[in-house]
Amino acid sequence: MDIKEEFEARVKRLESFIEDKGLGSKQLKKAKKLQRSLNGIIFLGSILTVAGITIWALNRD
Repeated sequence: MDIKEEFEARVKRLESFIEDKGLGSKQLKKAKKLQRSLNGIIFLGSILTVAGITIWALNRD
């Protein structure tokens, strides 16, 4: 491992530590959880919209 890779690994570990234990870590975890939930809702909404449009288009005649 060269110096650059080792430095990047150490920076990553430090960033992870700060993310887990630093100021605002609880808010960050809540925001990530909320983002996952919103992504799921948007995904399901998109599937329902496409299904609804498909059913509407097939039954239009």
